[in-house]
Amino acid sequence: MNTRPPQPTSARLSRSVALALAACLLVSGCSALGAADDGADTAATSGGGMKVALVTHGGKGDAFWDLVRRGAEAAAAKDGIDLTYAGDSDPAAQAALVKDAVRDKVDGIAVTLAKPAAMRGPVAQARAAGIPVVGLNSGIDAWRPAGLLEYFGQDESVAGRAVGDKLDEVKAEHALCVVHERGNVALEARCAGVRKTFGGDTDNLYVDGADMDAVTATIASRLRQDTSIDEVVTNGAQFALSAVKAVEQAGARSRTEVATFDLNKDLVKAVQRGDVQFAVDQQPYLQGYLAVDALWLYRTNGNVSGGGTAPVLTGPAFVTRSNVSAVARFAAAGTR
Repeated sequence: MNTRPPQPTSARLSRSVALALAACLLVSGCSALGAADDGADTAATSGGGMKVALVTHGGKGDAFWDLVRRGAEAAAAKDGIDLTYAGDSDPAAQAALVKDAVRDKVDGIAVTLAKPAAMRGPVAQARAAGIPVVGLNSGIDAWRPAGLLEYFGQDESVAGRAVGDKLDEVKAEHALCVVHERGNVALEARCAGVRKTFGGDTDNLYVDGADMDAVTATIASRLRQDTSIDEVVTNGAQFALSAVKAVEQAGARSRTEVATFDLNKDLVKAVQRGDVQFAVDQQPYLQGYLAVDALWLYRTNGNVSGGGTAPVLTGPAFVTRSNVSAVARFAAAGTR
């Protein structure tokens, strides 16, 4: 006869639950318990509900920044991120947009550093709030001093030197490097790179990038003044198309070629026609994609591309008449 006193009901239930759980785990794992645990892990690592702000110095209606945005949106869709995009070519206005993102308590910020000094304060505010910030497109020499986590883009000095070498290859003698935004560190670095390696003469021409008619007129005027210029190098696809018009207006088509940094679908057609000699593609779609995806990877897996010390380069890649067909179908789809 069992003389042990009866156990309290709660103790018997606890012992029964423990035995049931043990048996369940020994066989194949409890589905209900596993589902609960898996759900908790997923919430911690999926990035669901993550808010990211992409803030650039791009103006409205610029095809280049449309490509950056499309890449960012593709990454956001893949990662389940709530993405907001804002851009302003005025450095003070761009800084205000970054501050707005900090106040909105986003989970990550991707920003361009075309005017690094203007971004220093807002980036510091983000860091103080514990918000990771990555850089893209502009500021390859400024992202680490600014305290950014990672950087995705083209080394503009390297790209400029590559263009200088290309100009020697096509036997140019006098290049006009057109800068459409005074003080933009990326554009200045490009032209400086051209000057460093190009065996001929290189002059900078500053134009108002917000007025395309004025861009065309200014380039045409310079070509009329100096007939020794045999190559116009622009810093954007739309400016290259304006330069083509300027060359025609100046009556210099027989002696002056046009080359450019950056690419869009209209520029691809111009290369196919032979109106533009070559273009340097820094792959803006890829820049937007990598910047947003990097913030997701950092949150969900602690990854830092480049180890936090080296930029991730997206260019330069030359597009010429000989290889433009390989790019054309992607450009038509709006991703190159």
